[in-house]
Amino acid sequence: MTTKTTRSAQSAKTSAKGASNGGRPSKYKPEYDEQAWRLCVLGATDAEIADFFGVSVRTLYRWKVESETFCQALNIGKEHADARVKRSLYMRATGYSFTEQQAFKVRRGPNDEAVEVVDVDRHLPPDTTAAIFWLKNRDPKNWRDRIEHTGAGGGAIQTVSRIEYVVVDPK
Repeated sequence: MTTKTTRSAQSAKTSAKGASNGGRPSKYKPEYDEQAWRLCVLGATDAEIADFFGVSVRTLYRWKVESETFCQALNIGKEHADARVKRSLYMRATGYSFTEQQAFKVRRGPNDEAVEVVDVDRHLPPDTTAAIFWLKNRDPKNWRDRIEHTGAGGGAIQTVSRIEYVVVDPK
């Protein structure tokens, strides 16, 4: 007795195994995980990452679904970049001190000049805009822009509807 397997039964078997359903093979390679992570740490968007790999954003999203390691690499890389931005915003909102090097030209004689590099302590004062942005996002209940609509004495707004009928004499 011979059994005949239909095409749909074969594709169901290969789908269950996790193989491709046909079509073009995926361009995804496991070594893309680290490259994607590095791009995310540098602040790249999904569109920029897709462009780097020479695929569409839609393909990149499909890779996220197909490969858990690729998805994790993207998420962890983006978390690192976001944490760095949060830290920078916080420092800008609160102000900070730092040491920078400055080069000075020093005259030692009539025809003798030299360059000296000196460490200079600097302080960047808090930035009001950064502080407001930080507070609006971290504590929105207390810091959001509020537009309160109230009536007289802080009560409810009263609405009045008035309909007039006008009769015109057709003479």
